[in-house]
Amino acid sequence: MIRQSVTITTQTGLHLRPAGIFCNVASRYQCRVTFEYDDTTANAKSVLSVLGACIKKGDEITLICDGEDEEEAMAAMVKAITDGLGE
Repeated sequence: MIRQSVTITTQTGLHLRPAGIFCNVASRYQCRVTFEYDDTTANAKSVLSVLGACIKKGDEITLICDGEDEEEAMAAMVKAITDGLGE
């Protein structure tokens, strides 16, 4: 299991479009991909879980990848977030 904190930089946070991209990237990997925010753990592969976390611009989340392709998943998730999730 690996963990990494990352700050959300999209102007509107993780609203529907960036949340969809976030989930699509997570879903490409077989490992379990979750994130922690505000004392809650959510499934990064579920749009409803991501939207339910109400993450805004500037919020810091902790990504957690656990499984056989965890390194690749973490790198892809961090890259997607730092690249702006399509915004």
